[in-house]
Amino acid sequence: MTRGNEQLRRAVTEAGCSYAELARDVRAVAAESGVAQLRTNSSAVAHWIAGTQPGATAARILAETLSRKLGRLVTPEQLGLIRIPSSADESLGLDMEQDPVDALIRLGRADIERRTWISSAPYSVPAAALPVAVPSPALPRTRTAAGPACIAGEGEIRAVREMTTLFTAVDERHGGQHGRSAVVQYLVSDVATLCRGRFRTETQKQQMLSAAACVAYLAGWKAYDAGEAGLAQRYYLQALKLTRQADLDLHTAFVLRILAHHGLETGRGEHTLDLIDAALRLVKGRTDPATESLYVITRARALALAGRSREAVTEAARAARLVDGADESEMPFWAALWGSAGACVGNHTAKSAELLGHYDIAERHFSRAVWSTSGCSHQRITALSLAHAGSMQCRQGHVEQACTTWHKALELMDGVRSARVVLAARTMRRDLAPFAHRGSQAALDFDERARLWLAGDHA
Repeated sequence: MTRGNEQLRRAVTEAGCSYAELARDVRAVAAESGVAQLRTNSSAVAHWIAGTQPGATAARILAETLSRKLGRLVTPEQLGLIRIPSSADESLGLDMEQDPVDALIRLGRADIERRTWISSAPYSVPAAALPVAVPSPALPRTRTAAGPACIAGEGEIRAVREMTTLFTAVDERHGGQHGRSAVVQYLVSDVATLCRGRFRTETQKQQMLSAAACVAYLAGWKAYDAGEAGLAQRYYLQALKLTRQADLDLHTAFVLRILAHHGLETGRGEHTLDLIDAALRLVKGRTDPATESLYVITRARALALAGRSREAVTEAARAARLVDGADESEMPFWAALWGSAGACVGNHTAKSAELLGHYDIAERHFSRAVWSTSGCSHQRITALSLAHAGSMQCRQGHVEQACTTWHKALELMDGVRSARVVLAARTMRRDLAPFAHRGSQAALDFDERARLWLAGDHA
């Protein structure tokens, strides 16, 4: 006779939700994590509490769902869900105690091997609060390799930065899935070894940790571009620990902004304001206008997501004033790596306006962000901005104009390997469906082109 799962029962009771509510939220977290096939219902929850073991993926999704409800990280093991592969460490990368280099090596190896437990990991809302909740002094120090270690200096730091610039350029032009395994392999081998090396000065050690953080969040960005938000978050948290170890407040602030941005992009705004406010406190009076504008516009978008429209508009205007006429050559390496601050401010202003329902304003800013970016070197973001601009046109009823914009977007999407680009193409078809059903020729023509595009090697 199957024994009941008392640990799971207690957690559900503490969460204060019905089986039906829990099942609904499990389905929502699964969809958010790209696990569309999970069709949990109240009967499934009852069976789990009665002692039936869910599959490994369902157990991970259930654990994250209850973590969000309880406000703390809960692992499948703590819920009595035992069918988890022994090689899987469900909490890997979701704490602030582990040596970040050790964590990156383990994350990277699981990523390269395409382990399901990490590629399907959901975004952790409780872990998103850790960067603000856990102070810097509590962080572990990256150990120096025992015995003979490489002696590194300016040449090695410069090499890592140049490799990061090269990988980032390929990412922006061809999408995150081009060179992804190469980036992760470089991180877990060359970069990790250098982080444990010996340096002639403490400043050089700090700069190497900073350079390693750039590679770590590039690996995270590539995971996010593949639709793996949970894995991306774990890479970003290691990048934060590296910059804190390096005692570089300005770079730490930038990683806090990345974490806030990630929450916004995944639609999980619970901790985004806390993260970006912590970043702004670190940079106050200490950074150039172009870089500061990136923090301010991220805060505007977080306010928009929270429904605080007046404050969001005020912050968006402040970001525009900061970036207008700013000398972007003053931006530090780790901020300039991702392209034009002006285009970024325009893009996030558009997304803020969209959240507030101002589709005409959003359309204008998406279009300006495209104009500000080179379509050749930043092909993915240009295509995505055009896709968003077309969506704003469609929502205003400008169907033919939207189709014209989307035709341009599809042209740029060719050769770009990105889950976000595929999602954008699917969204175009979804937005057009009502007009196609009414017989709009422009809608029918574009829908067929998008269908064929998705039927290729893109879907």
